[in-house]
Amino acid sequence: MGTWDNGPFDNDTAADFADDLDEAAVEEREPMIRRVLKRAADPADCLDAPDAERAVAAAALVVAQHPGGEPSCANYGPSEPLPEFPADLRTLAVDALDQVVAEPSELAELWDEAANGPKWHQEITRLRDVLDPPLPPQEEALFEI
Repeated sequence: MGTWDNGPFDNDTAADFADDLDEAAVEEREPMIRRVLKRAADPADCLDAPDAERAVAAAALVVAQHPGGEPSCANYGPSEPLPEFPADLRTLAVDALDQVVAEPSELAELWDEAANGPKWHQEITRLRDVLDPPLPPQEEALFEI
């Protein structure tokens, strides 16, 4: 696994994906991100690690444009500007992130065996929660039954 940390672009595959985005024409960048997310969200069987790594990076780019999101990695993420993404990419990114951590996901299995696995899972949860925030627990019933 060519990985040096648990961030979305902290692996060789995601860094290469960022380079591919930079080399693509501006009108091709959103379709590239969509294809990566769609491939991860609809795996035929086991989601392989490279597809999952690209999906995490693509989801981080969607998160970066969402209110409450943080910019993607300045060192290894894309350096060229990205177009504004349509809202439906958020849902696709959530679905892709769900598959990245679901069984069977090769990347999740690799991180489960790594010392920093819990930090990686926290990062995936953080990305997902920006796009689809969890509902806060309700403190009291609104009405009695």
